[in-house]
Amino acid sequence: MTNLAHPPPRGFIPPRPKASAAVLALLRVALRGDGDLLSLLPAAAYRTEVGPLGYSRRSILIVNRPDQVRRVLSDPEGIFPKSDLMVDALAPLIGDSIFVSSGETWRRQRRMIDPAFTMMRVNRAFPAMAAGAQACEDMLDRHAADGTALSLDLAMSHLTADIICRTVFSTGLETRAAHDVFDAFTVFEHSVAQVEIRRLIMDRAWTSVPQSAGVLAACATIRRHLGDLLDTHLGPDGARFDDIAAAVIAARDDFTRTAFTREELIDQLGVLFLAGHETSASALTWAFFLLAMQPELVARARAEIRALAGDDQPISFEMTKQLPTIRNVFRETLRLYPPITFLPRVATEATVIGNRRVRRGALVMVAPWVLHRHARYWHDPHRFDPDRFLPECEGELTPGAYIPFGLGPRVCAGAAFAQAEAVLLIARLFRRFDFHVRKPAAVRPAARLTTRPAEQIMVRVSHAAP
Repeated sequence: MTNLAHPPPRGFIPPRPKASAAVLALLRVALRGDGDLLSLLPAAAYRTEVGPLGYSRRSILIVNRPDQVRRVLSDPEGIFPKSDLMVDALAPLIGDSIFVSSGETWRRQRRMIDPAFTMMRVNRAFPAMAAGAQACEDMLDRHAADGTALSLDLAMSHLTADIICRTVFSTGLETRAAHDVFDAFTVFEHSVAQVEIRRLIMDRAWTSVPQSAGVLAACATIRRHLGDLLDTHLGPDGARFDDIAAAVIAARDDFTRTAFTREELIDQLGVLFLAGHETSASALTWAFFLLAMQPELVARARAEIRALAGDDQPISFEMTKQLPTIRNVFRETLRLYPPITFLPRVATEATVIGNRRVRRGALVMVAPWVLHRHARYWHDPHRFDPDRFLPECEGELTPGAYIPFGLGPRVCAGAAFAQAEAVLLIARLFRRFDFHVRKPAAVRPAARLTTRPAEQIMVRVSHAAP
């Protein structure tokens, strides 16, 4: 067992796309045909502060300078709403919900939903996290016993879907529904029109793009499952629930006193479900992969866990605050593999960002993936080093260069939830299991709507030595 003071390996550089000149990057993505926006990023993007991002008919500007990132995401002028590409892509899935709406519509929805956000307080949601962790441990016990491989992506998707369902709807997500949602979201991410490179480059701003039949069917599958969960709260027994779904159902407009319709409820709860499920699953998939590739770091984290909670004591909410190695592993995972790879905005009027003129309709791209790996703000930016987040190293971090949960009024309301969930799950599962990655050299990230492995990561699990 490794001493707690022993540093992690200093040379581990996890997989990333090879950055090249803009034209070569475009050709590579076009030939591959998988819609991976990460591979479209030219090498210059990781060095520029504010500048053009390749060629586009509508003009695409990448913003990496922290003060200008804050200006775009906080948007005090009201001229940088969510990109029309993102709004159109997500509309079949979550309608005009709080994630994509803007202006007075967004403010009205936020006022109505704010009471529900209080129910995502970690101490209230922690029992749901623990219950989901226990169900996952039981599943991994079976795989460890019979030696069968499993998809890490699917396991994390099922686990986080189960937890968010317990939190939002007071019930777990049964296995068949979890598989349906995972498969449908995979189809959605691969096929949604936002990730069609040709449209990104050739279409004018605000061009309406029809979605394919496959995308619409995938959205219908996800919405059907959410509707089934919602209907348990809308029936005669609905009054017995005291959870997030019940709070959103009870929400009323301040002025009209009207409630959300059933379709609007699916929109709003769909945002909470997907934000608490898909983004967490993405981050945890990468965290488990990164740890599985570094047994010395696993030994260090496991020693920390066992010193605090032994081999089998429950890990309490308070204990999750006392596991610095795991907390920093997750923070570094979010730096290198932010679940939301791009935060696109559209300029609704001509303006200037930094010293760059921005024309009306330009796509203004804030990319956590790029900002978190920018050569100006990070030492050895592609290297995995959780210790860069140690208290004694905080002075080396550039303020505003780390934004895994966004910035401004639209910052992720579930950030504390996601961090506590991740620490608990990593601690509980790595205390008991070792994860062995099959074909690690084949693992590569791809970005469409979230940062996922291009192909599912298959792992075998075994029980950790006592």
